[in-house]
Amino acid sequence: MILHKTQEVFGYISREAAGELAKITGIPLARVYGVVTFYHFFKTTKPGKNRVSVCMGTACYLKGGQDLLDESRKLLGIGPDEVTEDGLFSVDPVRCVGCCGLAPLLTVGAETYGKLSKDMIPAILDKYRN
Repeated sequence: MILHKTQEVFGYISREAAGELAKITGIPLARVYGVVTFYHFFKTTKPGKNRVSVCMGTACYLKGGQDLLDESRKLLGIGPDEVTEDGLFSVDPVRCVGCCGLAPLLTVGAETYGKLSKDMIPAILDKYRN
């Protein structure tokens, strides 16, 4: 739970934070870092100000989720675990968001955009550029 709380507060778990958690809990840093890097949920790099999450649950995947993920990264010029140079965006696949009726979808922060095609992504990203 301490890892979840750390990520909730900072948006990711830095090497420094993992070191502090190791000291506080008495768990070796290698073990803390092993857990952080094993589970896909935990991030070890600072995310962009606007976190784009593309649902890859079954319904979204079958209806084009991978295309949304690829197009988002292409438009922003970033790859997995990268952040745009201006620090505004990061793009990550996520497990089912629970809005299968809106498939395929992505979220930007708390906003959900559903029934998407890849040609709709530029307009969504433009909303967050300013």
